[in-house]
Amino acid sequence: MKAVVYEKPYSVTVRDVDEPQIEHPNDVIVRVTSSAICGSDLHMYEGRTAAEPGIVFGHENLGVVEETGSGVVSLSKGDRVVMPFNVACGFCKNCLAGDTGFCLTVNPGFAGGAYGYVAMGPYPGGQAERMRVPFSDFNCLKLPPGEEFETDFILLADIFPTGYHGCELAEVSPGESVVVYGAGPVGLMAAYSAMLRGAATVFVVDRIPERLDKAREIGAVPIDFTQGDPVAQIKDRTGGEGTDKGIDAVGYQAQAHDAGHEEPALVLNSLVETVRATGRLGVPGLYVPSDPGAVDEHAKRGQLLVSIGRMFEKGQRMGTGQCNVKRYNRQLRDLIIAGRAKPSFVVSHELPLDRAPQAYEKFDKRVEGYTKVVLHPALAA
Repeated sequence: MKAVVYEKPYSVTVRDVDEPQIEHPNDVIVRVTSSAICGSDLHMYEGRTAAEPGIVFGHENLGVVEETGSGVVSLSKGDRVVMPFNVACGFCKNCLAGDTGFCLTVNPGFAGGAYGYVAMGPYPGGQAERMRVPFSDFNCLKLPPGEEFETDFILLADIFPTGYHGCELAEVSPGESVVVYGAGPVGLMAAYSAMLRGAATVFVVDRIPERLDKAREIGAVPIDFTQGDPVAQIKDRTGGEGTDKGIDAVGYQAQAHDAGHEEPALVLNSLVETVRATGRLGVPGLYVPSDPGAVDEHAKRGQLLVSIGRMFEKGQRMGTGQCNVKRYNRQLRDLIIAGRAKPSFVVSHELPLDRAPQAYEKFDKRVEGYTKVVLHPALAA
């Protein structure tokens, strides 16, 4: 079967790989109909991780069950399903507590597993024609049959729940003001989720015009950091107080205001200054234990110069960590079905699997309006 395979930094190819097989009675094989390219895939694509050549990418996956193991009880051939990017067992201490992003079973020696991602276990990704789903009764979320809401439902695998998770970490409540740093797909989903939760005003900080336009389209207030310090811009709009809550949807690849170089702790420190005293910070943005591409020796070891003294002085609290998708995906699915949510506004391109190499290149360069790409293996090139 065809799959998107990592070759070397800035190079992926689509080539034949082995078909997935049932390896455990609770496995299913899914024929992939949609698989999205995520911003965290770019970390591997750019060579900023220890990803080895040959890894099949893709942790945002949706499709139809083709084969079931003998122990599967809730799924049948023909079921349409979407899989959380977290691979989880459902029965360990963390899974039972709802912390499925930190499963203790699926990846020995590491809390958490994912499809097609370095250090996250032996689970090939779904940017392919088929994929194996372990612990399938737990990991598969059933969807209505057919093709309706395809580009909405694929976002349930990661970015819609992750954006919502940012709001949960920040405890966004009705009537509050919120700042979201980063208008990439997760940042836009965080802003959208803040509005779903009733926020009165949502500021979105970025520098890319197409992304800021998307933020404006959903009713957020775009803040272009190339036009001046975003902290000052937002304080000017909040009577000098700052916002009630703040969300970091950028992570360790934050860039300085002049966009000329990376400052890994920039967004965290900007959040501390932007959010008012006693406010809460949510950090779904990715920070890694090591970053070979970092600009200084501390950042290369995942150590950042964060203004903890200022945070203490302001009495702020911070929540962080990857999203436990299972905690949110069922409710978010039902919001989509009910017409209350349409997250697919972030999808800029739907392409055949064979176009993945070009899509990765353009998404990485933030060119030609590439905001969120969904690959469809059955789509003709």
